[in-house]
Amino acid sequence: MRALVIDDSRTMRRIVSGALENLGFETIHAEHGRAALDHLEAGEQVDLACIDWNMPVMDGLTFVTEVRANPAWRAITLMMVTTESEHGQIVRALAAGAHEYLIKPFTPDAIRDKLDLLGLVALEEPA
Repeated sequence: MRALVIDDSRTMRRIVSGALENLGFETIHAEHGRAALDHLEAGEQVDLACIDWNMPVMDGLTFVTEVRANPAWRAITLMMVTTESEHGQIVRALAAGAHEYLIKPFTPDAIRDKLDLLGLVALEEPA
């Protein structure tokens, strides 16, 4: 499975990517929503996008809205990963089309739990 990690913080992209890669995902990065759309428009196939809310150029909510407006991208699971913790913000993101919402700071287990709820955790290899 492939994940697009969208965050203007290089450190946060590494943290989210590391957690996803430990769960078997291949990751690609974008520093804002417009760069992420560029990846999708270039034909990058992703199963999951982890999206920060507050970014320059294009914020996460606008990215979610743009993805949901394109039928070709409807299968992409969208998960907000952000410091925005107000109930109203969570409702706005989910109403725009995000599937899940993870508030920073978080643990790798929290990412795994959210992805498990979404049915996206890669199966464990038998010992």
